[in-house]
Amino acid sequence: MNAPLWTPSAERIAATRMEAFRRFVNQRHSLQLADYPALHAWSVSAREAFWQAIVDFFDVRFSRQPEQVLQEGPAMPSASWFPGATLNFAEHLLRRRDGHTALVAIAEDGSREQLSYAELAAHVAGLQKSLQQAGVGIGDRVAAFMPNTWQTLVGMLAASSLGATWSSCSPDFGTQGVIDRFGQIEPNVLIAAAGYRYAGKNLDLTSKLNEILERLPSLQQLIVVPYANTQANVADFHSTAKVALWQDFYQAGGEPEFTQVPFDHPLYILYSSGTTGVPKCIVHGTGGTLLQHVKELGLHTDLQADDTLFYYTTCGWMMWNWLISGLAVGATLVLFDGSPFHPGAERLIDLIDAEDISIFGTSAKFIAALEKAGAKPGKTHKLRRLKAILSTGSPLSHESFEYVYREIKADVCLSSISGGTDIVSCFALGNPVLPVWRGELQCKGLGMDVQVWNEAGQPVTGEKGELVCAQHFPCMPIGFWQDADGSKFQAAYFETFPGIWAHGDYAEITAQGGLVIHGRSDAVLNPGGVRIGTAEIYRQVEKVEDVLESIAIGQEWDDDVRVVLFVRLRDGVSLTDELQTQIRQMIRSNTTPRHVPAKIIAVSDIPRTISGKIVELAVRNVVHGKPVKNTDALANPQALQLFRDLPVLQS
Repeated sequence: MNAPLWTPSAERIAATRMEAFRRFVNQRHSLQLADYPALHAWSVSAREAFWQAIVDFFDVRFSRQPEQVLQEGPAMPSASWFPGATLNFAEHLLRRRDGHTALVAIAEDGSREQLSYAELAAHVAGLQKSLQQAGVGIGDRVAAFMPNTWQTLVGMLAASSLGATWSSCSPDFGTQGVIDRFGQIEPNVLIAAAGYRYAGKNLDLTSKLNEILERLPSLQQLIVVPYANTQANVADFHSTAKVALWQDFYQAGGEPEFTQVPFDHPLYILYSSGTTGVPKCIVHGTGGTLLQHVKELGLHTDLQADDTLFYYTTCGWMMWNWLISGLAVGATLVLFDGSPFHPGAERLIDLIDAEDISIFGTSAKFIAALEKAGAKPGKTHKLRRLKAILSTGSPLSHESFEYVYREIKADVCLSSISGGTDIVSCFALGNPVLPVWRGELQCKGLGMDVQVWNEAGQPVTGEKGELVCAQHFPCMPIGFWQDADGSKFQAAYFETFPGIWAHGDYAEITAQGGLVIHGRSDAVLNPGGVRIGTAEIYRQVEKVEDVLESIAIGQEWDDDVRVVLFVRLRDGVSLTDELQTQIRQMIRSNTTPRHVPAKIIAVSDIPRTISGKIVELAVRNVVHGKPVKNTDALANPQALQLFRDLPVLQS
């Protein structure tokens, strides 16, 4: 158990961008940083020199040079990075203009479209011109209600090329979920699909879209992408805005122009999950997002211009924004829209071979489901170029780490990554020059002063505590939309430890310098005053063959808290006394008696957000008879009813 699962060879390390960057820093600053821990320590002690090195190493071009790198106030979040600098985000993503493939877009029905970098730029130029004629300019909001298609990407690039701010939701959001988001930011333009496909079904969005249009009075232009509804017509959509079909709105051609904007100009508006109230509109800046993404993709993921990058994501999850930044290093993106399990469990694995994917990104839930389905991709697929597998969304269990190396590929960098919508990036993630240890995220991100603090606000190693970032970083959000005095922003991240970013993860720094995420802080269980991360329980339950997935909450009981575990079982399996005993023994023998649930209850479904995260707080509220304010943020809100008024919880 004390050996890493994978260690990169000396030849592999020497060929990485991370190694090239270490040498670059040593040469520039006459340093002798011998390894990654030394490089990371320097990156947080000399943040200004570090972020300037990222600018120069990745040739980030400012049209107006900054006055300095960093201007800091007395405490976070008071800081300004590269003040005075101007640049354009889309310009950096479209720097390559040759015939190299920029993207391949694959739909669930197998249809495949491909654009070169030159063709992508021509589409952006055409759409940009038409958006400009529609009145779009600096600071306007362009929103998308779209599946993960090339049109969505072209829309983002065209909007940001004009200095507009981009925001997107996926078509599986409910009407209220879309209004809760776009209603706050009042977009000028909406790009929307008339239909989409999922799990073998074509879903018509006409009526849902008309409901949304009724409640977006600010809208001036609707652009409809027929996609899975080829019969869509302008007359189907009722809006006071102008309405046009995508193919009629612009002609591809020409060269795009790029409006130069300040470093912290609003680029993206992303949204908190909204499961405890109306979603927070998180505003991300242009320069900070660009620098963080080229650092994470180029160094931590070792993405190079000849690589093909895939991440299974919808346009309602921040991983979409992260994925498309792969264009900034000249790589090829694979966009997939549809169910990852249609027509079978290995659909996405088939893509790895078909598209020669070298970096494959997915969720922890997908990897666990692949194992439960008995898939052995290493025996059934070539996986020739696959060099890295990325996983996020929830902690990746030890068993899933072992499954990847046993059944997928032995020589691969498996990177469990963690950060979030809040920073549109990661605090801890992968590293091509470091070994992979079971259950651990490989390292803290460069330039990110990540620590774990106990309740007294002291940094700890080898103990569980709050994940914090102790110094300002460029991709910190500009703030929240419609939060003029910054009070909501302050309350969200800086109240736990004044002046320190508290991320809301319950975590631990390991002896190897990696991290373990034990769950969300607000979902931590507290039986008998002992703090338990829910991921510690899930990891053990996943080992039980008959359990597909689970969710744990703390139920208030007899002036204390007791652990209640809900399990979704395989078809045809019932929750017998024997199975309950097996689950409890698995938990007890691998954790502590405190972790063992007082009650185990079988349910047919577990509620989750649109991006696939289980919602412990919503279930906890339902169990305690409290309202769940925003069920439209859930992919399966009907599942919540399964947890209401359960007689078994009254004893």
